Amino acid sequence: MRFDVAILGGGVGGCAAALAACRAGKRVVMTEETAWIGGQLTSQGVPPDEHPWIEQFGGTESYRAYRTAVRQYYRDHYTLTPQVRANKLFNPGGGSVSRLTHEPRVSLAVLEAMLAPYVSGGKLVVLLRHKPVKADVDGAVVRSVTVRGEGGERTLEASYFIDATEQGDLLPLTKTEYVTGFESKKQTGELHAPDVAQPQNIQSFTVCFAMDHLPGEDHTIDKPAEYAFWRDYMPALKPVNWPDKLLSWAMSNPQTLKRRDVFFNPDTDAPPPPGLNLFLYRRIANKRIHAPGAFVSDITLVNWPQNDYWLGNIHEVSEAEAAHHLKRGKQLSYSLLYWMQTEAPRPDGGAGWKGLRLRGDVMGSDDGLALYPYIRESRRIQAEFTVVEEHVGTEARMKATGKSREEVTAEPFADSVGVGSYRIDLHPSSGGDNYIDVSSLPFQIPLGALIPKRVENLIPASKNLGVTHITNGCYRLHPVEWNIGESAGALAAHALTTRQRPRAIRADAKRLGEFQRELQARGVELSWPRVTPR
Repeated sequence: MRFDVAILGGGVGGCAAALAACRAGKRVVMTEETAWIGGQLTSQGVPPDEHPWIEQFGGTESYRAYRTAVRQYYRDHYTLTPQVRANKLFNPGGGSVSRLTHEPRVSLAVLEAMLAPYVSGGKLVVLLRHKPVKADVDGAVVRSVTVRGEGGERTLEASYFIDATEQGDLLPLTKTEYVTGFESKKQTGELHAPDVAQPQNIQSFTVCFAMDHLPGEDHTIDKPAEYAFWRDYMPALKPVNWPDKLLSWAMSNPQTLKRRDVFFNPDTDAPPPPGLNLFLYRRIANKRIHAPGAFVSDITLVNWPQNDYWLGNIHEVSEAEAAHHLKRGKQLSYSLLYWMQTEAPRPDGGAGWKGLRLRGDVMGSDDGLALYPYIRESRRIQAEFTVVEEHVGTEARMKATGKSREEVTAEPFADSVGVGSYRIDLHPSSGGDNYIDVSSLPFQIPLGALIPKRVENLIPASKNLGVTHITNGCYRLHPVEWNIGESAGALAAHALTTRQRPRAIRADAKRLGEFQRELQARGVELSWPRVTPR
């Protein structure tokens, strides 16, 4: 199968890359390991986590079109109340983590609709349930990638290959130089880097799930095989330990590492006590915005510290070890649900909510959990340019520039191909580190971070760009991944049209300017107005 551009991975970055390349008139194939395209938004079950200005600026035009289409989908297909229907910026789920919490299937429908014209027109082939397994490489050029699906193997030939997989799967297959885990201070010079590199120290992953609550009913699942372990598990983390058992209503405050008590109550009609109600945090369906009887319960998405798994990794290990840790990650999520159903302390002094119901139908799965684990950290290319903490971290940048918090801005990149903003947010990791969560500055995405040091025709389109363990913490969220993917797809198309390799485009001011103007014409923002640190 021969294409102009082959995109391996159909997540957020992969879909954005496919849109960009198809709109440029190229013939594209996109593979996806699961049954759903959309990655974080769908198969991983993570509602959009975004900066506070996303409704006005700080994202690409196509990303804002996606967000608009999500709300329009609810208007077109759901029985919204008149007040909600008239609200241009309503939040479908009303979750506190985002202004656009919603059901994964809605994102799936919107993304499929955005890609549909190119599928029908023969510009885009989508291969679901296909995973890359090997590659043919000639020196610095990738010639083909073989993917395996239910019907066997297919070999994809293309001029450009875009790695939009969740864990940078193409990098080892194509012998593209890459890094993993936590780099050392000697390697990066970063303020929060350790003295010694820790390549196996990778952020936790999470097997998310959806649930609702039906009072008076009993939806208790079978006791999970590992429940005794997880019920009693006391995390041992550094530099400050977790304050209680993992299955409790206490956690480390991500920024201070001090004890932070949260609460849980699925009865959202009850007066809320102060603090964070985890049921509302990532709520994806709010029954109050629909006609009476349309929803019997609110639905929430469980992606909490209580089901972060950090006892091992699922890349840079054998397939057997990866499968072992994924199985244990699922056991943790089942155990969290069972604990909430049977033993978790309630605000009224009782224990457990038997009416909590696992909603595998919401996640499109047979086992009740998300189709794919939420991956926070990937393999990362050794890039022409790597973004480090001193480019984007508020404290590190202040030290590097001598400027005050009111004056300091992120490092400006002359080769910017997009923007993003999120705190440097690292969840507990497999090396035993507690949170690293520090302020960052609204930043740019440099083109140099999308170009491998040696390989000519492979472009990253997800968390596998040229960032570090630390800066991955602010480059990994939905609108940033979308922008990375969109710019990657546009770069492949531009390189084909101009017959110039990506590194040649970056190295020549005139060629770079032409590409940047093309991105801006597509609605990709390259710089920020003056805004505050995150």
